[in-house]
Amino acid sequence: MGALKHFIWAVCLLGFGMVFSQEEEVIVWDADRKLQWSDFKGSYFKTAWAAATTASGISYSFTSFTKEGQLYLDFVVQSEFYPQKSWYRPELCDSIILGHEQLHFDISELYARKMRKRLAQTQFTMNAKAEVRAIYKAILKELGNFQNKYDRETNFSRNLEKQALWNRQIEAALKEEKPSRN
Repeated sequence: MGALKHFIWAVCLLGFGMVFSQEEEVIVWDADRKLQWSDFKGSYFKTAWAAATTASGISYSFTSFTKEGQLYLDFVVQSEFYPQKSWYRPELCDSIILGHEQLHFDISELYARKMRKRLAQTQFTMNAKAEVRAIYKAILKELGNFQNKYDRETNFSRNLEKQALWNRQIEAALKEEKPSRN
């Protein structure tokens, strides 16, 4: 296992300005379904330094209604993986790198849960659309910072000790931060 084989650059596309058509394939995060290399269907960029890219992020939708002057909102927030935007180079990738990429998706799920929690705790006004969008943008910023920290600390999966530590931490965080209803 040469150093190049473990060298990876992972990018988490967080949805900033990204628009996906209704036909775009999406894999919604599920604790019982782990990513496989066959899920990475995009074309890779011809670079010497990248082995794989995980495109994952958070999506949301909501409906609102008023009853007796009270505003009610019903949310759906989910973590999604975008196969057509994700790619890998088979000659450079192994199970360690796949685990690293899975953890990017798991981190997106952790932040989807954080968003659901914030939405549930917020008292919205008649300006709910802008208020929800502000929460979404704040969560995406936090998620992006956390994903970057993950890549830095694990050196893109090359630091096996740090990778194992992150695996345990995110697994524990997902157990602690139980999914709330969508």
